[in-house]
Amino acid sequence: MKHDNTGSTAVLDRPENKSGSGKSDAEKQEMMKKMEAAGTPGPSHKALEAFVGEWKAEVKCFHEGGAPQVSQGTSKASWTLNGHFLEEEFHGEMMGKPFTGRSLMGYDNIKQTFNTVWVSDMQTAIFTSEGKGENDNRVITLVGKSNCPATGRKDISMKTVFRVLSPDKYVFEMYNDNTKSMEITYTRK
Repeated sequence: MKHDNTGSTAVLDRPENKSGSGKSDAEKQEMMKKMEAAGTPGPSHKALEAFVGEWKAEVKCFHEGGAPQVSQGTSKASWTLNGHFLEEEFHGEMMGKPFTGRSLMGYDNIKQTFNTVWVSDMQTAIFTSEGKGENDNRVITLVGKSNCPATGRKDISMKTVFRVLSPDKYVFEMYNDNTKSMEITYTRK
């Protein structure tokens, strides 16, 4: 123990305080192996490769009692952070106005779930969702909660589904409170 000028006693000379955690070198190495394994992209990350590329997008927005509103968009998706996440930039039209949106999608090795984050220049909220894949991850279903800027409603249950149809085509579906609100068909450029 060591005393300073204020009369406080600090514990400095114990070996466990010098190493920081008191764990043996073997325990630290085992923890490091687990961290590396949890942080290494695997087969589920590889499934996201289907979304990489440049895409034309046909967007259908569904409204009560009418035909869907159809618009066109473009998307570019690529790997970021050493293949840990898929980053997409989407350019489209919403309610007659152009907008840009961005998403990150990845797979959490610990939770064993797919996860997404979506932001756009039409809102200030961040939409996050997570879920599972099926059919060899050719269908990925994610759930989350969102707010509606038009109505002010909060914590709306949202479900999004990604369906890989072929190497050059996939569909994204969005459901609000189990009602389909949007469908985007992506075709590779």
